[in-house]
Parts: sequence; structure tokens; C-alpha cells
Amino acid sequence: MIQLADDYLVFQLNNGESIPCSAEMVSIELMGESAALFDREFVQHAATAVLHYFKQELGRDSVTVGEFSLALERVLRGFGLSVSMSGSAAIIPGMAEADLNRLEFDSGKGFELVFFPRLREEFQNQLRQSPQILRFRGLRGCVKQLMGARRWSARCQIMQDQIVEFLRTCLCVENPGAKCALVVR
Repeated sequence: MIQLADDYLVFQLNNGESIPCSAEMVSIELMGESAALFDREFVQHAATAVLHYFKQELGRDSVTVGEFSLALERVLRGFGLSVSMSGSAAIIPGMAEADLNRLEFDSGKGFELVFFPRLREEFQNQLRQSPQILRFRGLRGCVKQLMGARRWSARCQIMQDQIVEFLRTCLCVENPGAKCALVVR
């Protein structure tokens, strides 16, 4: 498993998904319309303090969006600010997402010969949006479909590793030096 950066937490969304994000990336989204009323840098510093609290004081690497938004709201109210958090950040700003199952389905009967070029093309399309997080979901189902397997096997594990390594290589080649997190689930 890849270790999280010091300024990141895993945010658990209402739909059960988990996404690594920095506090800066979600703080403005959580505040909703009231974000325009406050200094962006002030809110980001408050969010960083909340992240530090969860990581260092409580020793946690993951929180629900609700927990984080409630803690951020308390901090901002402690400064005498009146805020109302939306608490339902289903969309993380700066995130692009692609479905590996759809890519595999669109590849037809070409299997890996068609799938990997389509994956690279989708990667490039998503990267044009300049996301902070680039997320590919549906890895396990995609691998089973590519391998024609009903159950997970050693061959499936090898294919999964190949897809993840391919995406990592694409990130290094297509976007060298840029700050973009890659999430593959």
C-alpha cells in the first residue's frame, strides 16, 4: 500500500468510497456558498489545523466528510465566524475520474491489445483537465473481464499489477513534475 503524504487524509464519502485528499482541496467545497465570504487562505489554514488534529492528535488516517466538516465548522466558529457547511461533498474539486470497466467493455474482443492503447488515450484525455487527483475505478472487475475469469487467480493478480504499473508509467511520462495524485481502485 502506498503511504499517504503528511498533508493528506483519506476522506470517506457518503456513498462508501474513500478518496485521499489534502485539507486544502476539500475545505472550500465543504463550505459551499459561504466560502466566498471568507479569505481563502484563512480557511485553508483552518482546514490544515483540523487535518493536523485528526492525524497527529487522534492518530487517524481516514475520516468521514461529515466528521471533517463538523470539526472545521467548530474551528471557524471559534474565530467568531458564522458558517454552514454543506457536509455532502460528493464531488471533490480538482478530481477527474475514469471507469476501467467501461474502457474494457469498449475495447470489445481485442483484450489487452486494444485495452492498453484505449487506457492511455483515456489517461491523456483526463489529464487535459489538469486534475489534482486522477482516479480510475473498477480495477478488479476490469481485470476479471480481460482475463475471462469468474474467480480471482494468480493470472488476474499479474494483470492487475500490469495495469497499475502502466498507469504509473503514464503519469510519469505524460505529466512529469506535476502534482497529480493517481488513485486506482
